[in-house]
Amino acid sequence: MKLPFILDQGMASQAAFGVIVLQADETLEAEFAGLFDRPGLALYHTRIPSGAEVTAETLADMERELPRAVSLLPTAGPLDVVAYACTSGATVIGPANVADAIQSIHSTASTTDPLSAVIAACRHLGIKRLGVVSPYVAEVCTAMNSLLEQNGLTIAAFGSFEQSEEALVARITPQSVHDAVCAVGRNGDVDAIFAACTNLRTFGIIDRAEATIDKPVITSNQALAWHMLTLANATTKGVGPGMLFDGSP
Repeated sequence: MKLPFILDQGMASQAAFGVIVLQADETLEAEFAGLFDRPGLALYHTRIPSGAEVTAETLADMERELPRAVSLLPTAGPLDVVAYACTSGATVIGPANVADAIQSIHSTASTTDPLSAVIAACRHLGIKRLGVVSPYVAEVCTAMNSLLEQNGLTIAAFGSFEQSEEALVARITPQSVHDAVCAVGRNGDVDAIFAACTNLRTFGIIDRAEATIDKPVITSNQALAWHMLTLANATTKGVGPGMLFDGSP
């Protein structure tokens, strides 16, 4: 017996999102889950091969893998936004090259990455002087800070856990991240703190750290999710942690 059925617009009746997650990332999907779990929104993941060590060379190697990773996202309907979820990778490859790789497969999608998202978040909040907390080694930190400064931000304070191994970064405790954010954030010259890396666990400490230092705390996963939703004209106010989501439409 052939059964009748009715078709609708599917999960993505309002917006469809794709996110390219690093093979070594253990954090982003858990932190993203609640932000996109709403009627009308669909979030699709693909993985990209990535090295166990975070170095300029291993990050640059991801550029050639980007089109294949993007091609594994659903193609039954257009994706509104596709994000490459690697702060350090976007730094080394370059946001423009990331966008080109994504749009070679999904030509109509808006694109973003954590660096582009953080820059957009700082503009949204009127932040000029940024304190940065990073897990990265010196060569990656220097390149990231330089890119932020090229986009009009002043790096007024900085600290790093100085780790190259992704598995260790994913196991840095949220309390350690909180303490680092507060230590850098107490610098009177900074308007806000940026905690870099999608593998750092930050969602549980953002509100608490902001209450301690009385400044916005922006993190890679938080800014990326906010920017993806913003690009799709989806509601962001009150959806996620921190001041970034407080005053959004």
